[in-house]
Amino acid sequence: MLQSWSARYLDGVSAHAVAVTLTPAAHGLDIRRADGGVVVWPYADISQTQGHYPGEQVRLERGVELLVVDDTAILSQLHKVAPRVSRRFHDPKWRVHRPALVAGALVAAIALGAGIYFWAIPAVAVFVAEQIPVAWEEELGRVVTDTLTDSKSTCQDQAVTRAVDDIVARLAAGVSDNPYTFRVSVIQKDVVNAFAAPGGHMVVFSGLLRRTDRPEELAGVLAHEMSHVLRRHGTKALFRDVSTSIFLSAIIGDAGGAMGVVLESAKTLGNLHYSRQAENEADTEGRRMLIAARIDPAGLVSFFEKLEKKDLKIDKDFLKYLSSHPLTEERIARLKPQPGAARVTYAPLPMAAIWKTLATACDPEEPD
Repeated sequence: MLQSWSARYLDGVSAHAVAVTLTPAAHGLDIRRADGGVVVWPYADISQTQGHYPGEQVRLERGVELLVVDDTAILSQLHKVAPRVSRRFHDPKWRVHRPALVAGALVAAIALGAGIYFWAIPAVAVFVAEQIPVAWEEELGRVVTDTLTDSKSTCQDQAVTRAVDDIVARLAAGVSDNPYTFRVSVIQKDVVNAFAAPGGHMVVFSGLLRRTDRPEELAGVLAHEMSHVLRRHGTKALFRDVSTSIFLSAIIGDAGGAMGVVLESAKTLGNLHYSRQAENEADTEGRRMLIAARIDPAGLVSFFEKLEKKDLKIDKDFLKYLSSHPLTEERIARLKPQPGAARVTYAPLPMAAIWKTLATACDPEEPD
């Protein structure tokens, strides 16, 4: 049995609504006027523009003509009498499932976003970082270093500069297929830290230099940082931060928010926390580099052991390098000579005799 509903009809020309009666049938929607005349709207000509949510009136349109129905039950009847065209109209029975569907869509969106954030972005960042030309990487490293350092605070002591450059040159000579030119800046700041920027730029703070007892300890730190450069760890980290910021800016609609991301990433590079895999790679490559240069890797071990000590006499600032290069007993043990390893004859570094003087030559001046 066909059912009918009261509705209001507007012809799209005048603002006056006319009361009509609607009867959904298999062939179309029968519209009976007060004078008894009947007009048929074929379902193919009808579009539903309102009535998808609870409390909304049902609004059906055909060109400029409009029908408004208060009772949403007409939609259920349309699905019964004309199932073949019912997809054109909202089905109220799905409203009970809408919260679950919305929740499911939200969970799916969060899962997709998490997948992009934690897996896709890092993978893309690694791929892009490995493809960029060395010249671009060197320029990026120069910008990073300039951002983090002040030329006025750069140590100008020629003896220190020459000693550091000699150690780096000796280490680099043992690296095959090295595309980088390593440059080290010693910054007069009582901070126990060192970091490698992309492209071969490295920074050593005088606070770290002063706490080395022999040049082999600095050589160990430099070999470790040079390995980060050779493995492009810093470059990958910066690209990951850039990609993440662009992704997050796209989500919140802030296209300009990513403009300063390289600068912000550069500011945090000095305290960059590398992954365990990156640190292990730098350990392994750094030790290999030291041995190839015939520099005793025990210097790196002894310096790391200093960092691990919980001696209260050590300046709290001494832990800055430790915070960005977290140590474990396993890492230190791996750096030590393994049983059965071939014996290597190491050549002392020539500046060892005056190292105590060199290690303190770049200490910042005490304020007046």
